[in-house]
Amino acid sequence: MKRWIFIGSILLIFGVAGVWMCKNFNFNSDYEIGQQIDALNGVKVYYNGGVSNVTERNTTSEGYNLGLKYQCVEFVKRYYYKHLNHKMPDSYGNAKDFFDMSVKDGQQNKQRGLTQYTNLSKAKPQVNDLLIFNGTIFNKYGHVAIISEVTDTEIEIVQQNPGQFGSSREHYKLLNEQGKWQIDNASILGWLRKEK
Repeated sequence: MKRWIFIGSILLIFGVAGVWMCKNFNFNSDYEIGQQIDALNGVKVYYNGGVSNVTERNTTSEGYNLGLKYQCVEFVKRYYYKHLNHKMPDSYGNAKDFFDMSVKDGQQNKQRGLTQYTNLSKAKPQVNDLLIFNGTIFNKYGHVAIISEVTDTEIEIVQQNPGQFGSSREHYKLLNEQGKWQIDNASILGWLRKEK
């Protein structure tokens, strides 16, 4: 019995160490951390290695917090700041925290200074919307990206820090049922929009 407990403990330690290494260590020799891998409207997307890797905090010259390099939050906030001239009233929080569960579809998310839509909405997603994913067992902090293209059947997103071998661009089906729009991914909470 003691032998099996010992073996189980060793396997658990190796398993935890393996998960930590996959989330923090760069196994992809094609890229270096901080290397540009894409851009959207002139705003660069950087490679981050493991999803938990953090280099340093990125702030603007006037001290506005853009986030931790090169996390997903840092890209979307840098994009909103540079391309849409938007500063969020609350510049902190994890990716999934961008979506306020108490805000109804089409109402103002005051913490972010943006209109919030749920992922079954009367409003169709638009280019430049900020897309929010819920946390998962492998990433409890969630994920955020920018919608870069929209058709009647599909959206494209641009993202930073999708994982070591993930792509900076992904596509999801867009569904329209009885006048409501839904992005076909159960992890997506909704999207935020800077109204014109």
